[in-house]
Amino acid sequence: MRVKIAFLFFCLVAAAHAQSSIHTQAGTRIWNIHAGKMSYVIGVDEENVLQSLYWGPTIEDSYQWPTPHSQPERASFDLPINTTPLEYAGWGAGLFTEPALKVTSASGDRSMVLHFESADIEDKRLHIVLRDVHSIRVHLYYEPYPEGILGRSSRIENSGATPVQVEQASSATWSLPSGRKYEVSWLTGQWGAEWQLHREAMQPGVRVLESRRGSTSHQANPWFAIGQIDETTEHSGPVWFGELAWSGSWRMTIEETSLHLLRVTGGYNPFDFTYTLLPGKTLETPVFYGGYTADGQGEASRILHRFQLGKILPHHPSPAPRPIVYNSWEATEFGVNEKGQTALADKAAKLGVERFVVDDGWFGERNSDKAGLGDWTVNPKKFPHGLKPLIDHVHSLGMSFGLWVEPEMVNPDSNLYRQHPEWVMQFPGRQGTLARNQLVLNLARDDVKEFTFRWLDKLLRENDIAFLKWDYNRNWSEPGWEDEATESGLEHDGQKAIYVRYVQNLYEILARLKANHPELEIESCSGGGGRTDLGILRYTDEVWPSDNTDALDRLRIQEGFTHAYAPQTMAAWVTDVPNFWTEEAFLCSFDSSPRCKEH
Repeated sequence: MRVKIAFLFFCLVAAAHAQSSIHTQAGTRIWNIHAGKMSYVIGVDEENVLQSLYWGPTIEDSYQWPTPHSQPERASFDLPINTTPLEYAGWGAGLFTEPALKVTSASGDRSMVLHFESADIEDKRLHIVLRDVHSIRVHLYYEPYPEGILGRSSRIENSGATPVQVEQASSATWSLPSGRKYEVSWLTGQWGAEWQLHREAMQPGVRVLESRRGSTSHQANPWFAIGQIDETTEHSGPVWFGELAWSGSWRMTIEETSLHLLRVTGGYNPFDFTYTLLPGKTLETPVFYGGYTADGQGEASRILHRFQLGKILPHHPSPAPRPIVYNSWEATEFGVNEKGQTALADKAAKLGVERFVVDDGWFGERNSDKAGLGDWTVNPKKFPHGLKPLIDHVHSLGMSFGLWVEPEMVNPDSNLYRQHPEWVMQFPGRQGTLARNQLVLNLARDDVKEFTFRWLDKLLRENDIAFLKWDYNRNWSEPGWEDEATESGLEHDGQKAIYVRYVQNLYEILARLKANHPELEIESCSGGGGRTDLGILRYTDEVWPSDNTDALDRLRIQEGFTHAYAPQTMAAWVTDVPNFWTEEAFLCSFDSSPRCKEH
């Protein structure tokens, strides 16, 4: 059936116009979801299973979709559950392709077969409920946007009487038209060389894009774009694309089955993941946004850009243009003080700078990266009168004031760590792993969450700070904690819930700060572009794409960045050429590009 549906591209495409709506075909259980110039169609078959029917150019509601049917088995080795494009598949009943959900029940049953239970449209969002015989309900949500984007997510509900272990929970599976030759685009990199675009022909098998690092990562970004070989270009041809809105560990599986069905499944990374779901409790997955265009890779990017500016950023639909920024780091590094920063502010103002930002080194005993992180009080030797005199001077020069913070980290050599060593991520009885001389605070703990919010809120209440550069300078290790039953209210078998709870608490802190300080702007920085995604961009106004400020390198970095993210979300400047990156040939020990062959 799907091969036939593919030919609808040529005969049922409606006139191009921006819209978003959900149409239920009369007398059926088939839904046609419109988002801009895209349609997404799903339906329930005779086995009461929800199928993906279509994803492509707009199809008019007048078209009468036939009742979907399960596809026949391909011998005994590929049962219908593998040959039918399931909309959201549980692992079980002979499924060998990537599942969207995998659960172990209290009885040890690890099978999950989801059947349609109900559907309704609420607040312009389609809500479909699937159910397994063992009291697991899956709530699927579909929210279309006129920019040409469909947001999809799931909520896993334990409606039974005993706990279950969720071992894999995806937001959505996207099924592309069958019978075509595809090429997939994705972004990878490393610190200082993020946003490198790759493109290759899709073959039967699986390409996994993921981060296991506790955050989005420099190494991969949760974005994909899929075109057709020999048809899709920058300016024309079909492109199916998507982005996952999650700032923790994530995974996308792009799978072409042996029967040439192409699927993209994304959500929480199942590596080291188990979420204990108690009776009556739910687990919500992040939103997986997807879109389609017939106008090439460039238009796919522009659709994402318009959507991010119009629906995602904190001050949507009209975020203000980004101000011209001067950041103190390259000039002074940790050697900040009132006199020196005042002199820098004078120079910055003469250059036409609109926002002056003091970077690391203003607090605690922070004279290097070895100490003081976590002690968020102004260093009295560097700023004997607090930050106010400097802030007032910056304002007198016509600039707003910004400040660097790294709230999620701590140095072992700090008062905070000496007072609360239990607040860091750790496994009982095992020494923590240092990176950049620092450990990760366990934000999954509610006491750590409240401490972090309180000191940030106090800092903003006592100082006229317009902007926070929120940094995050290492990946996770030892992702657990001690005394979680007493300190965090979680059971001992809930350690792996840290992958969800941490990011949820991070989002809560950011949301509360924005609520208390509506004009505050925040930059998401993680040693450059290590935490850039549509989840963090709901709370932050911009990101720092890379610590690499070499002008030539930056061109390639920023080109890759704009495939997935709007230029207005990107903070950018360049420094001396050659600089650290080129003189040290740091990246060339990893990079085989022509530029590096000169070193």
